[in-house]
Amino acid sequence: MPRTSVSLQILPIVEDRNRMFGVVDEVIQMIDESGVSYHVGPTETTMEGDLDELLDIVKRAHELCHDAGVESAISLVKIITAGKKDVVSIADKIEKYR
Repeated sequence: MPRTSVSLQILPIVEDRNRMFGVVDEVIQMIDESGVSYHVGPTETTMEGDLDELLDIVKRAHELCHDAGVESAISLVKIITAGKKDVVSIADKIEKYR
């Protein structure tokens, strides 16, 4: 499977803003522990890897929200594939801004 880039913005629907950020932090920790390459931005986290693995992470992010007691969670997902070639890496995309 060609390398894929998936950006995930997860929005746990909770009353307390601090709790929302805490759940998002747990999702980012889960992504970190998954071992995929990723970059945290101000509104979304972008990951690189196998499409099936990345979509499984999106699923696990929702499960994590519900396990944390969140009744509802919304995610916005962007997927980039490049056919038989690798997608442009996160590092290559942001290098000129570093």
